[in-house]
Amino acid sequence: MDVDVDHPEDDQHWDSSERGETEIQRLDRNWNSLLQELRVVQTGVQLLTGFLLTLPFQQRFEVLNGQMRIAYLVTVGCSVGATVLLVAPVGIHRLLFRRHRLQVLVSAAHRCAYAGLALLGMALTGVTTIVFASVSGNSAGLIAGACALTLFAFFWWVIPLMLRTRGM
Repeated sequence: MDVDVDHPEDDQHWDSSERGETEIQRLDRNWNSLLQELRVVQTGVQLLTGFLLTLPFQQRFEVLNGQMRIAYLVTVGCSVGATVLLVAPVGIHRLLFRRHRLQVLVSAAHRCAYAGLALLGMALTGVTTIVFASVSGNSAGLIAGACALTLFAFFWWVIPLMLRTRGM
């Protein structure tokens, strides 16, 4: 995402001097970039949520013990939350459409995307835990879940933050 919520004035100066963009052009570019990123994850998170919502109606759901049922409910909550947050920019855009609030729209959508990705990573960690636990037992599920969480944290947060703090 092109929006730097922590230091937007740095981005604005760079975009103006290096790209020759006006503030409106920069916001339009940021909005379009954000929409492309959201398109990548929206379908997947919606399918994941739909899949999770059907699980209790499957015969194999009975395999889950009490702990894994709690993990399932937390996972469903994370997945629904991710779906809401990753689709929220569409609703925000509809309500702010033609109100000349592009800065507010881009900033709010940016924050929704961050939070939505965090919840999506947690939901995918939960799914990994539940699947491994139902196939190979709780210990395997917890190990697989910890590995998944580590991967999401590393590739979705640590590496981008390291790249963000590097000098150009």
